[in-house]
Amino acid sequence: AGLGKAQAGAAAAAERFGVKTITAPELDVFLNDGSRSTYVLDVRTEAEFLAGHRPGSRHAPGGQLVQATDEYIGTRNARVVLVDGEQVRAVMTASWLIQLGWPEVYVLEEGLAGDLVSGPHAAARPDPPEVAEIDPKALAVIHTSEEAVAVIDLADSLEFRAGHVPKAWWAVRSRLADGLKQVPEADTVVVTSPDGALARYAAAEVAALCPDSMVMALEGGTTAYARTGLPLEEGLDRATTETDDIWWKPYDRGDDITKAAVAYLDWEVALVEQMERDGTVSFRKFD
Repeated sequence: AGLGKAQAGAAAAAERFGVKTITAPELDVFLNDGSRSTYVLDVRTEAEFLAGHRPGSRHAPGGQLVQATDEYIGTRNARVVLVDGEQVRAVMTASWLIQLGWPEVYVLEEGLAGDLVSGPHAAARPDPPEVAEIDPKALAVIHTSEEAVAVIDLADSLEFRAGHVPKAWWAVRSRLADGLKQVPEADTVVVTSPDGALARYAAAEVAALCPDSMVMALEGGTTAYARTGLPLEEGLDRATTETDDIWWKPYDRGDDITKAAVAYLDWEVALVEQMERDGTVSFRKFD
């Protein structure tokens, strides 16, 4: 009875806000269109997604997708196709994205029909290049020796602050040319990142900037280093650039949380006036 009531409410919202549905063959046409980006997002809970989801879909809980759209959709005005099993959560999420001004939002009919896959979504990215690597225990040995070694960590600033290889320097990949100027010269330079993949992508760039050093990537990244039982260091004492790589929430700022929270609320209250002045942003009106 509850499901029937929810589906009736979702159907009313779909009619009011013009939520469109598409079939699986129509989705295949979207996915094979190389000229446009298409995001297939499963708006159910993480547990439901892990138990079984449509191949190629990614997990994006509906409420979070509406509140933090930029964390799930990287291309402005891309096609968005939402998936659930009851045509309730996907429809309601679509209705809010439409109100937010997203131009192409669809709900997949029978979104969980056919063969499903379990477990987390496997991110599609090119294989990292083959580079020289050093395992965490070997790096720890070098740290205790007299050999000059510099560790460059490409985690985001909050991840670095929470824990990094002792004496590591925090850097942003796009600012390596300037950032590495602050790092003392070393015979060995080790590049790391949380899972080690970004470090392998960037190792060649670091090698070009440090031609007199032997450059390696940390095998398995900082996560593998921690898993070996080696201690991590906290803080941002060795930052090579401004910590503006990500947006820090007010409670991420340990210096003055109250001041940061008030500044955030002032910004949020002023958003309506900002949108009125910005001719590139508009919202549709619904009865």
